[in-house]
Amino acid sequence: MAINKISAAKFKNLQPADKDQLISDGDSLFISVRSIKNGGAKSFRMAYRINGKQRWITLKADSLAAARLERDTYKNWLLQGKEPDIERNLEIERQRARQLAEQEALAKLNTRLTVNDLFIRWHDIALANYKERNEIVRMFNKDVLPILGGLFVEDVRKSHITAVTDALLLRGVNRMAKRILGLMRQMFRFAVDRDILETDPTAKIQKSKIGGKDVERDRVLSEDEIRALAEKMPDAGFMKSTECAIWIALSTLCRVGELSKARYNDINFEQRIWNIPEYNSKNGKAHFIYLSDFALAQFKLLRSLRTQDVWLFPNHDGISHVSEKSISKQLGSRQSVTILTNRSKNNQALVMPGGKWTMHDLRRTGATLMSAMGISPDVIEKCLNHTEENRMKRIYQRYDMKAEQRNAWQLLGDKLNELTLQKQTIEDDSLSSFFSKIDMSTLIRAHR
Repeated sequence: MAINKISAAKFKNLQPADKDQLISDGDSLFISVRSIKNGGAKSFRMAYRINGKQRWITLKADSLAAARLERDTYKNWLLQGKEPDIERNLEIERQRARQLAEQEALAKLNTRLTVNDLFIRWHDIALANYKERNEIVRMFNKDVLPILGGLFVEDVRKSHITAVTDALLLRGVNRMAKRILGLMRQMFRFAVDRDILETDPTAKIQKSKIGGKDVERDRVLSEDEIRALAEKMPDAGFMKSTECAIWIALSTLCRVGELSKARYNDINFEQRIWNIPEYNSKNGKAHFIYLSDFALAQFKLLRSLRTQDVWLFPNHDGISHVSEKSISKQLGSRQSVTILTNRSKNNQALVMPGGKWTMHDLRRTGATLMSAMGISPDVIEKCLNHTEENRMKRIYQRYDMKAEQRNAWQLLGDKLNELTLQKQTIEDDSLSSFFSKIDMSTLIRAHR
């Protein structure tokens, strides 16, 4: 045990002299007192031997007690074969490295993104011009962020992703599960591209394992089903505007989103043209639909029913258009396979022999009717506003086929008028006018 020679009081009373002083405290520790002309400052030094040579090291301590502790540390280093001067410099570097690491960790912690943060960034940058961004926000707020939102992005694992998709599969919305998986994959790849993440947690999840393989829909309403639709529609409990929407979708091949967002100033009733602007079109290209007599009649009926001058299909408040899913949901609610208690009595009103059908199936049905009438596939593709997949055709074949499209839509309208004429005649004309237009044999067949 070291024997200290200088008391705290004696150390305090040490005074500078004309010459520098080196006073031993015992056990290799010395107190250095500078001369009066050199300022009289006190410091601590330690003497030690290594490899047979005498060495001195000036201590960092600023008090006698601290100097003795520092001396003891250096003596322990000597016992381990470490030279105090070198080891002290190494310890300073190690301490600096620890501080830098702590600062880096703190900075990283302060910049860590949660999935909520990532979604906002992805939404603002990647989805800025995405037409379905509002629908994506709705889906994430409902099904993704309640599960993943509070997690730090780098902590998200495959199990977290499947927790989202499994919840959707349990609800029986398999296609929605696939779609949300695809959207989450886009978001996490966005993070990887910006070095927010090193790996995408969705990368090893196969879409085919989420709800089974995709099955391409091919539902087309037959001519008999279109006739049946005309018969059943008045008793389905729809608003008249919804009936118009169904016939417009069938006769123009439009998408339901394009229809729900349509404005009256998009319709030129005199020239019989519906302009779908690029911001409403799925492929981002403006599309002109030349209205047949059949389609024009539906638009005129809508105009006669309107409650305001902006939207063809306004929402309840009248300040915007109806939700894109509104019409589709109404169709689905009229095609239940079983009678539901405490629900609309019309829940089986539009059940068809060929099975359930959707608004998009009407688009496919209209295109199929065009094809059956011998209309060129290229013209039908133009009417559908599909983007030409062949790059060379897109570049060099610029003929717009306006005349051919106008003719195709008119032929389709004539066909639909033929399929639905009897029902429309009964609705539109007085009963006496109806009797004057048909003979008795026709009446007997209609009765049967």
